[in-house]
Amino acid sequence: QVPLVESGGGLVQAGGSLRLSCAASGRAAGVYTMGWFRQAPGKEREFVAWSGGRTGYADSVKGRFTISRDNAKNTVALQMNSLKPEDTAVYYCAARRGAPTTLARQYEFWGQGTQVTVSS
Repeated sequence: QVPLVESGGGLVQAGGSLRLSCAASGRAAGVYTMGWFRQAPGKEREFVAWSGGRTGYADSVKGRFTISRDNAKNTVALQMNSLKPEDTAVYYCAARRGAPTTLARQYEFWGQGTQVTVSS
């Protein structure tokens, strides 16, 4: 198991910024890909960004969100700028041993989620 712990969610006005952080503990050395997903009420969990040798982003966040990773500390962060009300969701950190993918079902390890609310 690779426990993941997120932090940094909260309430922000549209146009504002938030930074989410995720720390992996346990047997994190085998993890190659770390990513972020989000789930809004009544919607399916959707891909936001991944980091695994390179980075990838959902079209909806490209240019506004930046994923960064510190392999020495087994942490991954998501800097979110120019936030919009439609970014409101529970954000989840995820990790997998394999190559990057946008499919949530292919991630083996998940954090508990952190709420991000963007007011208009």
